[in-house]
Amino acid sequence: MSVITFIIPVRHQDNARDWSILKRNLTQTVASIANQTSPDWRGVIVANRGADLPVLPDKFSVAWVDFPPNDIHERGDATEEDFLDSFRADKGRRVLAGMLTARDCRFFMIVDDDDFVSARITEYAARHQNENGWTIDKGYIWDDGGSILLCRDQFNHYCGTSLIIRSDLYGLPSKAEDVSLQWVKDMLGSHVRIESVLTERGTPLNALPFRGAVYRVAHKGSHSKAPSLIHMYFLNRNVLRQPVRVLKNLTKLRPLSAGYRKEFFGLSAGKTE
Repeated sequence: MSVITFIIPVRHQDNARDWSILKRNLTQTVASIANQTSPDWRGVIVANRGADLPVLPDKFSVAWVDFPPNDIHERGDATEEDFLDSFRADKGRRVLAGMLTARDCRFFMIVDDDDFVSARITEYAARHQNENGWTIDKGYIWDDGGSILLCRDQFNHYCGTSLIIRSDLYGLPSKAEDVSLQWVKDMLGSHVRIESVLTERGTPLNALPFRGAVYRVAHKGSHSKAPSLIHMYFLNRNVLRQPVRVLKNLTKLRPLSAGYRKEFFGLSAGKTE
């Protein structure tokens, strides 16, 4: 029984703007996870059969699925609600497929296929196994290929790689067919909805007491199309109207030092470009 299983749902090949970029980012994400300071973890990648995946480190396995592409992966003319609903359904059922192959772990953490996690997460979870889990409410934002990080509070409202939840609190079914699509969307497809569900049940999550993840932005394969941190926090028109806010954002910048590379990008990551 592992302390924590990291679940990485990978979109259908037909929904990827550039599979080579997705594969490169996924390679870096699994290297980040594999750098845990405690060995009591495993990783599960959920991908459609036929997907060209990178060579995976030890402790990773693949849950192969046959789900069709998400017809509203790109918003197009769809309403925002239909767009988000379709995303939650597609992501949620992929997450469920992965969890059902690893249900004997103590905690689950869902990780987007282009983000990075702290090397300390498994070790911390192992020392606090009776807790309900944690929200990563403090993390970092990183421009793809950049040399700086930006400290981001309320990280869990911004990035999907932000929840560590005790496995029994999900109430996983014996098989996928035993739960409704609404359950899948609320519990597994949305990192926002499940926090309130658990709080209402009397099993709220605590805040992880250190910055636990890095959200990669400004890359061509991003589904959220998040702009660069320079644009978001310094060159945005609304920010420029508030000089004090610009100065405050400057204090949040950190150079991507060897220490950060070691903790979040993996010992062998070297250059992250």
